[in-house]
Amino acid sequence: MKPIEKRMSEELSDDLFEVVGREGQASEQIDRPQLSSFKDSWMRLSKNKGALISLVVLAVVFLLAIFGPYMNEYKYYETDYAAAYQPPGEEHWLGTDKFGRDQWTRIWEGTRISLFIAILAALLDLFIGVTYGAVSALIGGKTDNMMQRVIEILVGIPNLIIIILLIMLMKPGILTITIAMVITGWVNMARLMRAQIFKLKEQEFVLAARSLGAGNKRLIVHHLIPNTIGIIVINMMFTIPSAIFTEAFLSFIGLGLQEPTASLGVLINDGFQGMRNHFYLLLYPAIVIVAIMVSFNILADGMRDALDPRMRK
Repeated sequence: MKPIEKRMSEELSDDLFEVVGREGQASEQIDRPQLSSFKDSWMRLSKNKGALISLVVLAVVFLLAIFGPYMNEYKYYETDYAAAYQPPGEEHWLGTDKFGRDQWTRIWEGTRISLFIAILAALLDLFIGVTYGAVSALIGGKTDNMMQRVIEILVGIPNLIIIILLIMLMKPGILTITIAMVITGWVNMARLMRAQIFKLKEQEFVLAARSLGAGNKRLIVHHLIPNTIGIIVINMMFTIPSAIFTEAFLSFIGLGLQEPTASLGVLINDGFQGMRNHFYLLLYPAIVIVAIMVSFNILADGMRDALDPRMRK
C-alpha cells in the first residue's frame, strides 16, 4: 500500500461512518407496538368526535333511565289532581301531567321501558337471525333454498300489519310488543349473516377446521361468527333505534303500552293531546327519543368505520 493511501485509511476510521437504513439483525423488527383488534378499533373510534359525543349522550341517558326515577320521592303511577298541569319548577323539575304525575319520574321510567323493549327485541333478532342465516348458508343446497323461501314470504308481508294483528289478538304489553317486533325483525339479520357466511365458508381456515374434524356447530360458533362480529354489532346498533321508534309509534296510536304504564310513545301521545297549552309535556320526551335515535345512528356509523379493517391507515 502506498504511503498516501495508508495515511488516508488511518484517518478515515469506522467511527466516522454510520449505517444508513436497517441493520441485518433489525430488518424484521416491528416498529410499532402490537395492538389487538379491539384496541385498534377503539383508537379509530376515538378519533370520531361525533361517535364519542353520541357514546357520552347514550351513557347519560342509560344512567338516568336507571337512577332517574329514584332521584325524587314521586312514583310514575302516583296521581295528585291538586298538582295537575304544574309547569317545571323546584317541586316538579319537568312539570306534571293532567293527573298530577311527576314528568321527571315518568320520562325516565318510560325511557327505561322503551330501551328494555328495544334491546330485548334486538337481542332476540340477533339470536334468531344469526342462527338461521348461518345454518342456511353453511348447509346450503335444498335446505338453504327452503329456508330462503320462508324469508321471502315474511319479507312479502308488511311488518306493521303483522304487529298490529298480533297486538289485537293479544293483550297489549311489553312481551306482546317484543314478540310482535321479533316475528319479522330477524329477517334482515338472517340475510346479512347468510351473505357473510357464503364469503367465509370456502376460505382456508374453514377448510382446515373441517379437515381437523370440526362439525357445523363448532364451525359456526368458533370460526364463522367471530369473523362476522363487526357486522353483527353494527346491524344490532341500527336495530335498537328502529325498535324504539316502532314501540313509540305503536304507543302513540294507542296499540302499544297503556296507561298508567309509561313509555316514550305513551308520553308523546299524552303531550300531543295537551301541547297547545302545555308544550313541555311533548317537548321533553321528544328530546329524549330524538337524542337516543340520533346517537345510536351516529355511533353505529362510527363503529362501522372503526371495525372495518380497510379503514386502517
